[in-house]
Amino acid sequence: MNQLAVVTGGGSGVGQATVLALVNAGWSVVALGRRRSALEETRSLAGASADRVTVIECDIAQQESVREVGRRIEAEMGTVEVLVNAAGTNAPQRALEVLSDVDYRAMMDTNLNGAYYCVQAFLPGMRNRGSGTIVNIISDAGKQASPKAGPAYVMSKFGLAGLTQAINAEERARGVRAIGIFPGDINTPLLNRRPVVPDEVARARMMQPEDIAACVLLAVQLPSRAVIEELIIRPR
Repeated sequence: MNQLAVVTGGGSGVGQATVLALVNAGWSVVALGRRRSALEETRSLAGASADRVTVIECDIAQQESVREVGRRIEAEMGTVEVLVNAAGTNAPQRALEVLSDVDYRAMMDTNLNGAYYCVQAFLPGMRNRGSGTIVNIISDAGKQASPKAGPAYVMSKFGLAGLTQAINAEERARGVRAIGIFPGDINTPLLNRRPVVPDEVARARMMQPEDIAACVLLAVQLPSRAVIEELIIRPR
């Protein structure tokens, strides 16, 4: 098995924590994100293992950019065994009465369409090899709508849950499995985009990005005969 993983949103939050967890577990990881400076910070945090982190600027909302990155990775590094879709966004003005078309499209493009583009870029290689794991970081808003999340975010996350199910329905016979992780509140930079930003006391009670990264490792390290199709995790 080629120990190569791709993680979107690799410059911060759950994506960054996942990159570091995979590297520490012996994987080579490609971290994708829009800001090179953030990706370079992730690589520096890998310390002595930084040489196993490759950073590539990529806006996953742009389908052709994702396709090009997919071709580049396969040509230069080989086929990808693990894809983690961790990139996500929301907007401060998120309720139905204030949600703008621009913010709506941005959420759908990043949270759902971007994940789909990445799946389509890396799934053929997994299919041809007969093995692969796709982990989608969803949200408990993908199980139950809430005013806290906002409708566009909820819609995108319900869609991502559907994509996860569709991958398993179509690809399990070809050795590919998909896992949907549905976290509750996590202390990540995305909290800064809430209408009311949580204070440090509230953030301390939340899960931390490394908690979700540990779930990713659990899913990835399971024997290939098993799959965690859905994992809901919330603060204790």
